[in-house]
Amino acid sequence: MEDQVVCQQADVVDEEDDEESFFQDIDILQNHGINVADIKKLKQAGICTIRGVQMTTKKKLCTIKGISEAKMEKIKEAALKIIGESAFLTALQYSEKRKQVFKVSTGSQELDKLLGGGIESMAITEVFGEFRTGKTQLSHTLCVTTQMPGAKGYSGGKVVFIDTENTFRPDRLRDIADRFNVDHSAVLDNVLYARAYTSEHQYELLDFVAAKFYEEPGVFKMLIVDSIMALFRVDFSGRGELADRQQKLAQLLSRLQKIAEEYNVACFVTNQMTADPGATMTFQADPKKPIGGHILAHASTVRVMLRKGRAENRIAKIYDSPDLPENEATFAISNGGIIDSKE
Repeated sequence: MEDQVVCQQADVVDEEDDEESFFQDIDILQNHGINVADIKKLKQAGICTIRGVQMTTKKKLCTIKGISEAKMEKIKEAALKIIGESAFLTALQYSEKRKQVFKVSTGSQELDKLLGGGIESMAITEVFGEFRTGKTQLSHTLCVTTQMPGAKGYSGGKVVFIDTENTFRPDRLRDIADRFNVDHSAVLDNVLYARAYTSEHQYELLDFVAAKFYEEPGVFKMLIVDSIMALFRVDFSGRGELADRQQKLAQLLSRLQKIAEEYNVACFVTNQMTADPGATMTFQADPKKPIGGHILAHASTVRVMLRKGRAENRIAKIYDSPDLPENEATFAISNGGIIDSKE
């Protein structure tokens, strides 16, 4: 099994043709009268596919240097012609399209079962909890399990890790790699790491991520942000800046969702908790709640709450999901990452 991660890269390359057909290259715009220089400007702004043009507002396109309002209208018109009637699908057609969705194992069968198979692609999965509930440990475990072949023909792939709290530890990946008996260097080489220092920097990194996913179609399978709200708590303070913070957060989450759908990758984010001063007035059992407000609550496809159990055990509960029942699962944290609880 030692060469498993290395060998799988060949399988990923073989699948690139299938993945390329998943999205339409922005270079197609040349056939509709858009010049190469303008297409290059779009790529530099992180817009690399026809769907990316569709996902970008006219206002945002006009902010790109060198793209005038007239050029923007021409680009939007060309993209609409290419997409055509495919904007609407029957439920049966969309069901067929959903078959491209894959799920990445968390390392714990019980947790996978709770999540309906694992962390889903084309979606944002958010886990939140207090400190020491296993959020970062789960993030590190996913860096390795994403690279392992899985159920329903999943071949494995690379990972992008955006770290906002300086908690990423490569040595932790080596311990987890030992559990799966895979090569240390191969595992570390397949994780692309970036440290974000401000909320603006965090957003800017997503343009680089989109460009990377475009350059290597089908190679990257997971985008991890640990944690999504840490820098927003630092950059924005008090109720006076709350509206601005929530607007910037909404833009970031919208970009994450679009990247997940555009390139068929799983997006996994962690979140912190805060004390709710109003909870004591309503006699709630737990006066803590996840930060980010309704913006984050609505943007996350699946929300999972983590809490401490006995010893190394942790309890995960489905907090919100469009298709998963509200349920709980127990897992444990070990030297080899996230595992099933022995209890």
